[in-house]
Amino acid sequence: MDFSLPQAYLIGLLVILGGAAVLVARQILRVRRDEVALIRLEQASKAGEQSAADLYELASVQLRKRLYGQAIDNLKLASKYSAAEPPEAQALIENALGFALAAQSNYGAAIKHYRAALKAKADYPVALNNLAFALEKQQKPEEAKENYLKVLELDSSNGTAKKRLKRLERTAA
Repeated sequence: MDFSLPQAYLIGLLVILGGAAVLVARQILRVRRDEVALIRLEQASKAGEQSAADLYELASVQLRKRLYGQAIDNLKLASKYSAAEPPEAQALIENALGFALAAQSNYGAAIKHYRAALKAKADYPVALNNLAFALEKQQKPEEAKENYLKVLELDSSNGTAKKRLKRLERTAA
């Protein structure tokens, strides 16, 4: 079957447009899912049905939507209610709170919450990476380097720690 140039052009155009339509549809569905979850969780929060897990879920959606101030408020409440939660859940909440604070360039407070996450779960590479990054921002490269090395002890294939550690070593030289 011979394709002429205009036919090949049209087929190529249809493939590109089809791919773009799929990507746009996925993004619309993702945003819609977040909006529905946000509405549901905010209504449950207003009704007084607040558990640490629900508040964490609400804050997670708010973080994805870059509503950092609201996420911080909900994560602080979740942290208060998390005493009965397992250490892993407490670590997730504290790490998320540190992330939200760091997103607002409040690295000092973020460091405090990353350390709390590590106190709840010492072998938590995400919190170690986040702590090291915040320490970098606070101009504490040696502490940051130590934390990146701890991450690599836990997960030797951690790309973030490898990349940031190389960057620290280059700037130190």
